[in-house]
Amino acid sequence: MDMSAHRPTPPGERVFLFLQGPHGPFFHALAKMLRVAGAKVWRVGFNAGDRAFWFDPDSYIPFQDPQAAWPAFFRRQVADKGVTDLVLYGDTREIHAEAIAIARAAGISIHVFEEGYIRPYWVTYERGGANGHSRLMQMSVDEMRAALKLSDMDAPEPPARWGDMRQHIFYGALYHWFVMFRNRAYANFRPHRDLPVTQEFQLYLRRLVTMPWHAVERRIAQWRIRNGGFPYHLALLQLEHDSSFRNHSPFTSMSEFLDVVIRGFAQGAPAHHRLVIKAHPLENGRVPLAGEIRRIAREAGIAGRVHFVSGGKLAQLLSDARSAVTVNSTAAQQVLWRGIPLKVFGQAVYAKAEFVSDQPLPEFFAGATRPDRRAYQDYRRYLLETSQIPGGFYSTRGRRQLLRQVVDMMLAAEDPYDALRSGKAAPRQQLRVVT
Repeated sequence: MDMSAHRPTPPGERVFLFLQGPHGPFFHALAKMLRVAGAKVWRVGFNAGDRAFWFDPDSYIPFQDPQAAWPAFFRRQVADKGVTDLVLYGDTREIHAEAIAIARAAGISIHVFEEGYIRPYWVTYERGGANGHSRLMQMSVDEMRAALKLSDMDAPEPPARWGDMRQHIFYGALYHWFVMFRNRAYANFRPHRDLPVTQEFQLYLRRLVTMPWHAVERRIAQWRIRNGGFPYHLALLQLEHDSSFRNHSPFTSMSEFLDVVIRGFAQGAPAHHRLVIKAHPLENGRVPLAGEIRRIAREAGIAGRVHFVSGGKLAQLLSDARSAVTVNSTAAQQVLWRGIPLKVFGQAVYAKAEFVSDQPLPEFFAGATRPDRRAYQDYRRYLLETSQIPGGFYSTRGRRQLLRQVVDMMLAAEDPYDALRSGKAAPRQQLRVVT
């Protein structure tokens, strides 16, 4: 057997090229530690927001040409710098998808970061692709169980509280401020989202300013639900511009999903049941959700049976929920963790036959089948020992905790899934409260 195939390339021979990352300084901190390990690091920036959070000008490469020139530009950088590794956040925006295709053909390792599949206490690190492009999509629960036989670790439990939502919104607003007011050198930049950058910034700023008001509004809505004495089902919404929704679902808008769910509930749910629709915690008003929900519920004849909660934490609502539906939100992992029946419409790494319902929607609301909780617990433990890393992108402590583990994983010869199967996976850290 050729053992060289499993021997990591020395850090001194590695050249990492970073593309776009999460808002804030995480990518800079990650690059700094990779340099300490001995690797070379470069960063391509596409706008002033990218530049603002990269504090090493000598390794910064601005891309200021039209989008059509990007593939040739990327190939030149790969050849000129001797790139061995590509690092990015998300794999579906056009510049990333084109770079991944070129890198894969050249035999370059592809490191993909994403928000955690089990949120909000972990982040996702995979090789090659994430979400609908993840290796998890092709894995069975039986394969995961076989790999887990090599580990006797207990799955870590989440901490009592977690606090980087404010930082997430703050860095989003700051990033878009730089793109709005300092982007003259990047005149050809086009955002991967549909909204103009000025509107993105306004939405982030408004969300930041109105957080106290939304908190009061949520408490009132949740109080009415918890004290209403009625059985209820949950619909978990996502951001309409989220890559999982846009690229791995059958819907083109959140309104389409709402129409299907509300009408399916009207057809199948018992008359004394209610539907609670929860917005994503980062929903910033680009979609008029409350108005759409009222309109569709009224047309379906159930206006008095539909409740809307504008973001916030999910745990309190899950305590008494009878079932939940979503497109492919990662929040569904919290549903499955509690053994609550779940219906999904899009591609998702957790959409396994053992714990996701295949019933038609009216039938699901009438009497959903329960998930195989033991199968989900094995699946969840597998994720926590492979691609889910304790920490966060946005808070200082979260970044520190994440960096303690992820740099070694990036330098390893095997990806997180193969490392567990070969018995070389690093021990999982115990979670700390991150504020």
